[in-house]
Amino acid sequence: MSAKNVWRQTVARVVKSEMSVRGVKYQVLSQRLEEIGVEQSADNLRNKVNKGIMGADLLLQILYVLKARPIDGALLEEILTDLQE
Repeated sequence: MSAKNVWRQTVARVVKSEMSVRGVKYQVLSQRLEEIGVEQSADNLRNKVNKGIMGADLLLQILYVLKARPIDGALLEEILTDLQE
């Protein structure tokens, strides 16, 4: 897997993990984003998250509306190690 793809998969895993912990589906995520003035359809979010491709602003907005846990170096190291195995 290329370095670019590893980082994209890391983004996808972080967002999916936070959604799973909170039981949030893409439709609910879309609604929460709309509440802060960000318009993204559930299908569009699903595509962006699955591909791990989104702007830094959208990533931060998603983590904000999910009330995500802090992301630290240890978490990233764990995901990166897992992806490279």
